[in-house]
Amino acid sequence: MDKDEQINQLLTKGVSEVLPSKGFVEALLRGKKKLSIYIGVDPTGPTLHIGHGIQLRKLRQFQDLGHKIIFLIGDFTARIGDPTDKLAARTTLTEKQVKENLKRYKKQASRFILFSGKNPAKVLFNNTWLGKLKFADVLALASQMTVDQMLKRDMFARRIEEERPIYIHEFLYPLMQGYDSVAMNVDGEIGGNDQLFNMLAGRTLLKKMKEKEKFVITVKLLEDTSGEKMGKTTGNMVSFLDSPEEMYGKIMSWTDGMIVPGFELCTDYTMAQVTTINDELVRGINPRDIKMRLAFEIVKTCISDKEAQAAEEKFIALFQKKDAAQSVQEVSAKASLKETLLTSGVVASASELRTLVSSGAVSSLTTGKKVDIAALAKRPLPDTYRIGKHRFVRIS
Repeated sequence: MDKDEQINQLLTKGVSEVLPSKGFVEALLRGKKKLSIYIGVDPTGPTLHIGHGIQLRKLRQFQDLGHKIIFLIGDFTARIGDPTDKLAARTTLTEKQVKENLKRYKKQASRFILFSGKNPAKVLFNNTWLGKLKFADVLALASQMTVDQMLKRDMFARRIEEERPIYIHEFLYPLMQGYDSVAMNVDGEIGGNDQLFNMLAGRTLLKKMKEKEKFVITVKLLEDTSGEKMGKTTGNMVSFLDSPEEMYGKIMSWTDGMIVPGFELCTDYTMAQVTTINDELVRGINPRDIKMRLAFEIVKTCISDKEAQAAEEKFIALFQKKDAAQSVQEVSAKASLKETLLTSGVVASASELRTLVSSGAVSSLTTGKKVDIAALAKRPLPDTYRIGKHRFVRIS
């Protein structure tokens, strides 16, 4: 992939917003300056999850272009708790709880970004600067934003409407997160689109305190069928502590509507490849087969290729072979095996059928023998065939 395509993928794939504009960031990326970009993660739970992986992939794209990246651990802000989308205040964590939670974070993040080599990622902790602020410093920060600005946040407005309390320390959270940008003197920040308010607070503070223009890139959230983001708080996350089998199985439980977003946000597929996935679904290729490719890709990235293969084999053994008899499609024989499979819709196209046969993916369940190209032109005998890994057809 050349640099132009790298920049295009960086600014479009999985991206929700780019501020102040895509043109502003593209000009920086085409310049000679080595930029400094970060994502921040508060250790409010014992593990990272697939949602963090979306942001880490975007950070890796900057790293691949030679820019300096920072993996910021919010060991101070985690004690306050981000109020984003919370209709009740978070439980305040102790320093001991925070330290226990972050033990695995760097190792898990290393699946996506590089912490060694010519351009290693830095790991920083915001307690380094936030823990040293005096009360006068906090007052100075608080003077940079108004109560009216804070109350424009949706969840605060909803709390007022529902007569739920808003605590003063929750107003301080976006100021603390915003000050991270000032302390590190960064050029840009990446985060989920639910973090836009907090990231813009950093943009405001950096501009006021250092007269520097910080860009913000928000990435799309992976949402479940109810519209809830897949994360720690909602309890529906795919955790990096999950076993390969658990991870694979959770992804296979996603709805068909999550397949295309999953490929865009959670794999290294280009947008052209993601478009191809969508086209396959439109053409009627079994969504289950495509979802298995998605599960394989995610487990491969998060754990290993070997573990992904083993997880897929176990999934097939446990869930596919067990109910094969119930999922067999009954069709009537036509003049040839090719015509039978195509006219019945078992296979979407002649090219797909050729590919399946050439790769040895079509076989007789009765004899176990693989179907060759020559057999496609012959009239089929009554038999049950396996098409790919998960399609079964009984020809009468």
